[in-house]
Amino acid sequence: MAEQSYDSLDGVIWYDGKLVPWADANVHVLTHGLHYASSVFEGERAYGGEIFKLNEHSERLINSADILGFEIPYSLDEINAASWEVLETQGFTDAYIRPVAWRGSEMMGVSAQNNTIHLAIAVWQWPSYFDPAERLKGIRLDIAEYRRPSPATIPCKSKAAGLYMICTLSKHAAEAKGYADALMLDWRGHVAEATGANVFFVQDGKLHTPDPDCFLDGITRRTVIDLAKRRQIEVIERTIMPEEMSGFEQCFITGTAAEVTPVSEIGPYKFEVGDITQTLMEDYMKEVQPD
Repeated sequence: MAEQSYDSLDGVIWYDGKLVPWADANVHVLTHGLHYASSVFEGERAYGGEIFKLNEHSERLINSADILGFEIPYSLDEINAASWEVLETQGFTDAYIRPVAWRGSEMMGVSAQNNTIHLAIAVWQWPSYFDPAERLKGIRLDIAEYRRPSPATIPCKSKAAGLYMICTLSKHAAEAKGYADALMLDWRGHVAEATGANVFFVQDGKLHTPDPDCFLDGITRRTVIDLAKRRQIEVIERTIMPEEMSGFEQCFITGTAAEVTPVSEIGPYKFEVGDITQTLMEDYMKEVQPD
């Protein structure tokens, strides 16, 4: 049976200051965000009725919009309150939260300084980003054809919708070959990230992860770094070349949707789901659960 379409789920969506029926949360076909990617978003999870690191996500949403040159017409406190309101109205305790802000349809063209800025927040149940059985044994990643661009060419510190175009292309190409996702290099040929998650490697009891100088320094990424340091696991943020993957023992990716997901293969490179990966998976799940 096919999954229910996301435009026909039940419940309400917070839209420009009020709760509206799910099916009525629509935009015009000439919305600037659709044509010119002037849109930013967040991905958040609620565990046991608590939204994990909501404040950090809402701050990043506001900052992402600022980088794209527009101001969300709601304060940090108002965005947080709206997120709680829609979560409670939907009646979920474990859920995914998606705030999205975009330029409206008053002006159509590259220039759109006077367009209304809209904000919507939707909540739905989304248990696991990857197949649970595959996730436990480690997912398989292809190596993407597309690369993360130079910071001189994109607003790389914004969680902007347009930056995910090459991620969708890369994930589709990987799935067509039987992989779960793809690892992206950056424009210099350095290891960067997966299509929607940061990447870590384990070697000789130490964590190695790419320096996020051209992609998002994920909130989950920073959480896992903190968890590793609590375990006295050394974390090294540095340039990683693709050929170095032959010497790494373990690999995992991190993100709000992915959480901590082990990786068993990246192209020709193989990894084990070892003790450090399993420990950090368990530590992360304990960290996100409310006290």
